[in-house]
Amino acid sequence: MKRDNDLIRALLLEMKAKGDFRFDPIEGTPEEDIDKRMYHLKLLGDAGYVAPVGKYSYRLTNHAHDFIEAMRDEGIWNRTKDAVAQSGGNATLDIIKQIAVGFLKKQIRDRTGVDL
Repeated sequence: MKRDNDLIRALLLEMKAKGDFRFDPIEGTPEEDIDKRMYHLKLLGDAGYVAPVGKYSYRLTNHAHDFIEAMRDEGIWNRTKDAVAQSGGNATLDIIKQIAVGFLKKQIRDRTGVDL
């Protein structure tokens, strides 16, 4: 199965929006989407973005919260995806995070004058 970075972002934002530390990726998910969501959740676990707290329950790690803050803004996310596409379309999650953080830093500098 190919990694879907938009789904990874969506899962992280969904978990963040839930407001508690437990997330059941199967709850309310159509049968045909369960395997794809579980696969991507396992990728997030491999990357250290989520940690299991039960059979089908997960929590966000601090690493995930940092990633979410970097790519929460739709404009930053779209610029990040464009940058990855322009570079050939391949990037690790860590590189994607670094690109998003770079755009976030630029946004902060442009709005506040603070150079991070």
